[in-house]
Amino acid sequence: MYEVERYTSTNDVGTAVLFERLIDHPVRRVVTASSMSIYGEGLYRDADGNLVEDAERMTLRDGQANWDPLDGKGRPLIPVATPEWKRPNLSSIYALNKYVQERTTHIMSRPYGIEGVCLRLFNVYGAGQALSNPYTGVLAIFASRLLNGQAPLIFEDGEQRRDFVHVKDVARAFADALELPEAAGQTFNIGSGEDRSIRQVADELAAAMGKNRIAPEIVHKARIGDIRHCFCDTTKARDQLGFTARADFRQGLAELAEWVGSQSAEDRVGQAHRELEARGLVA
Repeated sequence: MYEVERYTSTNDVGTAVLFERLIDHPVRRVVTASSMSIYGEGLYRDADGNLVEDAERMTLRDGQANWDPLDGKGRPLIPVATPEWKRPNLSSIYALNKYVQERTTHIMSRPYGIEGVCLRLFNVYGAGQALSNPYTGVLAIFASRLLNGQAPLIFEDGEQRRDFVHVKDVARAFADALELPEAAGQTFNIGSGEDRSIRQVADELAAAMGKNRIAPEIVHKARIGDIRHCFCDTTKARDQLGFTARADFRQGLAELAEWVGSQSAEDRVGQAHRELEARGLVA
């Protein structure tokens, strides 16, 4: 290993300011926290075996029978793990900001002799998340609802699939990305490599928190800009960083539940839902 002056960047404005300062005070390497959100919909395979990078859903309507993207012949697409080579499909301002951070890192680092690395984080969870923020990670949102004796609200039918990675694994990935020579100039997915439905996650969290009697509320509505499926292809991180997530999901939920039990949280999910509907952002 070699010594690295360490900076991490998580904010789009902060990224630009950071690089402006690094022009005069260069460091060896910068690691930027990006997001799986830049992919939009994940990678799919059609009925003929062809990979589909640009899957789109039809117009979303309350209570529709099928929420999944279809191919041009109206056949269902099969979600597969999303690799780094999939073209970005920016479906939110958050995703746009994260992609700007990535490009800023790679464009500005090289001319000044700085090594840039970007990590596309999938759904990070663990103790310490902001429980009262209704726009934070889904597990924190569900935990806040359950802590207050309320049912987690799940849009669509709850069968959307995501990859959940423990914060301890994410911290280890950052440490590897800061140190390993092979990481320089690269972008990596950081996830568990396991996909779960949102309904399943809500049920397992309720069990971990001892709230088995509180079933999630499936609202059968969609939020504008939401994607259906996106989960992590971990091949590149495994092969080039030697990174594999170690945390067991159920054990991670148990640790999260123990921490949540010692916290207090203001449930703002209902208010956020009403605000989204008022702005026409719920189908």
